[in-house]
Amino acid sequence: MIALVLVVLPLLAAFALSTARFRKGATAVLIVVAVGCITAALVEVARPTDDLMIERLVHFDETGRLFLVLVNAIFLGVAVYVGSRIHASPELADEGARFAELSLVFLAATNVVLMSNHLLVQWIALEATTLAVAPLIMRPGVVSSRQASWRYFLFSSVGLGLVMLGFACLGRGMEAGGHEISFFLDALPAVSGPWGKLGLALVILGLGTKLGLAPMYSWLPEAYDEAPPAVTALLGAVQFNCALVMLLRVVQAWRGGNEALVTGELVIMGVVSMAVSTASIIATRNMKRLLAYASINHAGVIAIGLGIGKGASYGVLLYAISNAFIKAILFLTAGKIKAHYRTKDTRKIQGLIKDLPYSGAFLMVGTFALLGFPPFGSFFGELLILSALVGSGQILVFAAFCTLVTMSFVATGRTVFPMIWGQPQQQITWPRQTLLSVLPKLVFLGALVALGIFMPPPFDTLILHVAQTLEGR
Repeated sequence: MIALVLVVLPLLAAFALSTARFRKGATAVLIVVAVGCITAALVEVARPTDDLMIERLVHFDETGRLFLVLVNAIFLGVAVYVGSRIHASPELADEGARFAELSLVFLAATNVVLMSNHLLVQWIALEATTLAVAPLIMRPGVVSSRQASWRYFLFSSVGLGLVMLGFACLGRGMEAGGHEISFFLDALPAVSGPWGKLGLALVILGLGTKLGLAPMYSWLPEAYDEAPPAVTALLGAVQFNCALVMLLRVVQAWRGGNEALVTGELVIMGVVSMAVSTASIIATRNMKRLLAYASINHAGVIAIGLGIGKGASYGVLLYAISNAFIKAILFLTAGKIKAHYRTKDTRKIQGLIKDLPYSGAFLMVGTFALLGFPPFGSFFGELLILSALVGSGQILVFAAFCTLVTMSFVATGRTVFPMIWGQPQQQITWPRQTLLSVLPKLVFLGALVALGIFMPPPFDTLILHVAQTLEGR
C-alpha cells in the first residue's frame, strides 16, 4: 500500500495535470501529493519489517527508509515554495503547472530508486528522473538554459551509460566466479577478478558523474546556474541523494574483496573534486555558480568519507543529510535574491540583511552551515570524516582535505559576507515576504539545527543502523 502511495499517487496526479481540467489547481495538487508522500514515508519508517514485495522488486530497507523521508520532506518544502511563488505572481501559473506535472513524475521515479530491490530497476528509475527534470532546466526564451539542459542530459546519459556498462562487466565477473547473474540487492553475489574490478570501477565513475564528481563535473555549475531555484533545489537536494543511495548500495555490496579499488577511486575523485571546486569558488563572482561549486566540494567530501569506510560512515550520512537541507535553503534563497536585484553578480548585491532581512538571514545561516560551523550537522559530519582519515593513516589526504576546506572557507566568506552586511547600492521597493514563502526554509533550518544539537532518537538510530550496514556490521 505504501509503495503504491509513493509511486502511483504522483504518477496519477501528473497524468491528471496533463489535462486542462486540473491545471488551474496544479500547485494545490502538487502540495497535496507531496503531503501524502511524506506521510507515507514517515509511516514506513515506523514499521519494523523489511518485507520483500511485488516479486522481490520492492524492499524497504533502512537506507531506503532514511532517504525516503529526507527527499520527500525536501520535495514538500519545494512544493510549498512554488505554491507561494504562484500565489504572489499569478502570471506564473502556466509555468507552475508545467513544473508540477514534470516534478511529480520526477518524485515517483525518485521513490522507485529508493525502494527498489533491483539495481537495474534503480538504474531505469534514475534515468527517468533525468528525463523528467531536464525540460525543467529550460526557461522560455533563454538560449543558455536550453544549452545547459542538453549538457545536463548528455553528461547524465553518459554517466548512466557507464553504469550500465559496469553492470555488464559485473555480470561477466559473476559468471567467471561461478555465480548466477543476479542484481537483486538481497542476493548479490561476490565479484572479483578483472571483470568484476572493471565493472565496479565503471559503476563508481558513472554514479560519480551523476553526483557531479571529477572528472565529469562540468555539467553541474551550468545546470544549477541556469535552472529556476525550485529545480536547482530538486537537482541538488533530491536527485543528488537519489544517486548517492545507489552508490551506497553498490559500495556496501562489493567493497569486500575490492577494498583498495573502492577506496582509491573514491578518494581520488573526492580530492580532485574538492581541488577543482575550491579553485572555481575563488574565481567566480556568480552567486548561483558559487553555490554549485560548493555542492561539488561537498560531493568530494562525501566521496572521501565513503572511500575511507569504517569509522566515517555515520559522518558521511550526517554530512549528506545536512547538506541536502543546506542546498535547499541556499538555492531557494538565491532565487529570491536574484528576483530582487535582477543579477547574480555578487559584487552588485550588498546589504541583504537590511534590504531583504529574511533572505539575508537565511543566506547568513546557510553559509555558516555550508562552511561547516557548529552547531550544524555538517560540522559534526565533517569532523567524523576527518577523524576517520587520521585513524586510517591517510595523512596526506587529511592534509589536502584541511588545506582545501580552509581555502574554500576563506573564498566563500570573502564573497558572501559583503553581500549580507555591505551597504546597499540601490533602493528597491519589494513587497513584504509572507510566512508561507519562508516556511519551507524555516523547517529546513530547524531540521539542520536538530541534526547538530538534538536529533530525534528514532532517526538517530536509523542513521546509525544505515552506517553499520555500510561497514558490514
